[in-house]
Amino acid sequence: MDIELICLDEGIQTIDPETLEADLVGMTVITGSAPRTYELASVFRRRKIPVVLGGPHITLAPDDAAPHADALVIGWAELSWPRLLRDWQAGRMEAKYTEQPPHILDIPRPDRSVLPSRHYLTDSVFEATRGCVFKCDFCVSPSAWGQKVWKKPVANVVADIRAHGKKRLIFVDLNLTADRQYALELFDALTPLKVQWFGLATTMLVNDAELLEACAESGCTGLLMGLESIDTASLKGINKSFNKPENYARLVERLHQKRIALQGCFVFGHDGETPDVFERTARFAVEAGIDLPRFAISTPFPGTPLHHRLKAAGRLLHEDWSLYDGQHCVFRPSDMTPEELELGTEIAWKMTYSLANSFRRLRRTAAPLPIAIGTNLAYRHYAHNLKKFYTCDWGLAQPLLPKTEWVETAVLGRGTSL
Repeated sequence: MDIELICLDEGIQTIDPETLEADLVGMTVITGSAPRTYELASVFRRRKIPVVLGGPHITLAPDDAAPHADALVIGWAELSWPRLLRDWQAGRMEAKYTEQPPHILDIPRPDRSVLPSRHYLTDSVFEATRGCVFKCDFCVSPSAWGQKVWKKPVANVVADIRAHGKKRLIFVDLNLTADRQYALELFDALTPLKVQWFGLATTMLVNDAELLEACAESGCTGLLMGLESIDTASLKGINKSFNKPENYARLVERLHQKRIALQGCFVFGHDGETPDVFERTARFAVEAGIDLPRFAISTPFPGTPLHHRLKAAGRLLHEDWSLYDGQHCVFRPSDMTPEELELGTEIAWKMTYSLANSFRRLRRTAAPLPIAIGTNLAYRHYAHNLKKFYTCDWGLAQPLLPKTEWVETAVLGRGTSL
């Protein structure tokens, strides 16, 4: 079927639902953007424009979203979205579409031409795998899609990269090295392309010399890793005991030996943590030479074990989803007040990104110095303007966008032929 597709992103523009012309609107929803999504949906539906909602929040909290949509897409959408469009065209769109994941990610190549790419730093974003084998209790992925990794054929990944024609890439896979043999095959295929790429992996990568070497040889210049905490007891409490704080400094050293920079992510608010954790963690991040440390507040996203546990204990302060952003405390911590948790997180940011401490880390960075300076200055600005930004919805870094403005909307233009 022929459609005219318009992709809008409220991270870079504000959508006016009163004037936007469309036959059908679809919105991808993370928890922090749910209230704004519902606000937009109410106007579209009042104007008799049907609304379809999908994404992680919809998959994890469908009952919360159902009153605000004409149809929900639960789980993945590669197969259910075309079926939904055919049903809509025939006047029989269902209220809910649930897709079972295919055996492998043999799915169509993404059409990046619909993106407002000129407003992004890069559109060279790729996916080789989907899912994660671990079950960290705060993470959305295992709750939404289970503990499995689905893989694209390596040849398809390489074909997409070749067709795009760029040499600097980002892999958005939650754990690119989850399947060792697949990762080795992928890295071997990337090596002759002479690309540079940034991705995500777990700390376990540095324990595998062959895999780490292949990763570096394939063009990896930076990795995001969820270090989460420098306290072993905290890691055990969130089901992430495979992280070993006593090895973090060595981890940074081994990555730097391979010229791989580290974006190390820490989360505050675990049970048992006391107010001294903020300064201890910031000091460690500086002393270890982590290229780009990042800090967030533990957030019990709906559907996760963390949410179930805190809700059952009566420790949730509210379910105002707009504050479920990794920036605000939405529960009662065990050994400090919510105010202490928020203030302490801000102190960790400012301490880590002081000019003196930034310089200490930059002296050891594995990143090209201009990039390292630029990203550290950007995070220094972030550290001093936390109230203007939000951080994450997956335990992963998200773009530095205004807190209330991240709703990605796909609009089927009015008058198109379907």
